[in-house]
Amino acid sequence: MVSRGDAVISSQVLQEFYIVCTTRLKLKPLFVKGLIHNFENMELVTIGADLIKEAIDTSLQNDISFWDALIVVAAEAARCKYLYTEDLNDGQIIRNVRVQNPIK
Repeated sequence: MVSRGDAVISSQVLQEFYIVCTTRLKLKPLFVKGLIHNFENMELVTIGADLIKEAIDTSLQNDISFWDALIVVAAEAARCKYLYTEDLNDGQIIRNVRVQNPIK
């Protein structure tokens, strides 16, 4: 999927990836910077004010965290059919995006 250019990632997810790698996994910051190179062939959704406002509404309407809602609206903005995450319910559809748990 990623090699076909079908994958999308948001700027929020890239930031979270860096923080998790450097704090929880204790990886060296420059090493993680090199790992981020692997995401450069993905479409990048940049988070702006419009998506933040949509995420607030989505969070309230679906009783999910603001951060999860921001990922959902970023996926919707990129016209994604699927969102791979373990943080939401597998099979759940939010804003026309189907959640799939990649670990299940």
